[in-house]
Amino acid sequence: MKHSLLLLAAVLICSPVYAALVDTVIIRSAGMHRQIKCVVIKPDSYVKKQIHFPVVYLLHGYSDRYDTYIKTIPAVKTYADQMQMMIVCPDGGYSSWYFDSPVDLTYQYDTYISKEVVSYIDAHYLTIPDRSKRAIMGHSMGGHGSLYLALRHPEIFSAAGSMSGGVDLRPFPTEWDIAKRIGESGKYSMNWQERSVISMMDHFPSQSMAIMIDCGTDDFFCAVNRQLHQKMLKLKIPHDYIERPGNHSWKYWSNSIEYQLLFFKKQFENRQN
Repeated sequence: MKHSLLLLAAVLICSPVYAALVDTVIIRSAGMHRQIKCVVIKPDSYVKKQIHFPVVYLLHGYSDRYDTYIKTIPAVKTYADQMQMMIVCPDGGYSSWYFDSPVDLTYQYDTYISKEVVSYIDAHYLTIPDRSKRAIMGHSMGGHGSLYLALRHPEIFSAAGSMSGGVDLRPFPTEWDIAKRIGESGKYSMNWQERSVISMMDHFPSQSMAIMIDCGTDDFFCAVNRQLHQKMLKLKIPHDYIERPGNHSWKYWSNSIEYQLLFFKKQFENRQN
């Protein structure tokens, strides 16, 4: 019995104890004239080692907010420790779709996320301020947003991931406030085409970019993700594509997120510029 207790104690002592540090900061948007909250997750070694870390920007979905991930998938804090990266969860508004809206100047979330948030994080934290160590990912609206922002700003992000992303907006003309951000689809059809990720692939940036796309077979976005995958194959755009049983749910994303972060960790280790 004594031997068993000693063995258990040794296992506990040798097992890693993760204690990620979570900050909630306020990042001002000059364009939208407002103060917006953001969660910053730092690995536990951040204070101990005082080294610089790669950063993954994690975008929430429609109707969610900056703290949704740490509340719904608390394991995200463990992943920051395990993979030795910072994870930043900005607020993208209730239904911004991460656009700079051409019809509503109070929604300028492309500029806010890609410029103001990234600049703030690099200025206030021990980051590696280089595209090779910066990735962006998200689910649903955030899955669209991650690919959209990465394709628009390849000088900022070198990798992007989408979980159940709305990668083609056009089949959903009346859903999720999209029309409020870019105009009615019938009247502003070019806005819908130009801001759909599947259309943006026709102008894929010259910079190398690692992309992972993941969607469940029972997800209402599955068809558009399959179409995006086929188009990228046709255009010979390198990417990882995952399709497995599941629907548009936190259960699915709770499974996906670890693999996407691992994908980014490997990219950070391999990329030099």
